[in-house]
Amino acid sequence: MTADNTPAGDGTPTETVKDILNVEEAAALLGVSVKTFNKVLHAEDMPARKIGREWKFSRAALIEWVGSGRARDFYREATPSIHDTVTPIPRRQRTGGWRIEMD
Repeated sequence: MTADNTPAGDGTPTETVKDILNVEEAAALLGVSVKTFNKVLHAEDMPARKIGREWKFSRAALIEWVGSGRARDFYREATPSIHDTVTPIPRRQRTGGWRIEMD
């Protein structure tokens, strides 16, 4: 196949490579489920554009976005801060069991 997605001249049909992808196609490009892709879409600064009710993605921009990420940045962000720690709430103990009041 040539750079402009036309057959290479040997007579075999070629697949058309789309430049603009929907959610399902973008997830497939990255090799993740649509559910995982949607989580990343809403949590990260992914290159995307919402047109009407649908998200659209540039194939080249997605590939560049994935290539520009660094694992150490992810782990640095995932390091718990003082605000992420869970402080247990002390439980009150029962002291007398059930108390029944009769009129």
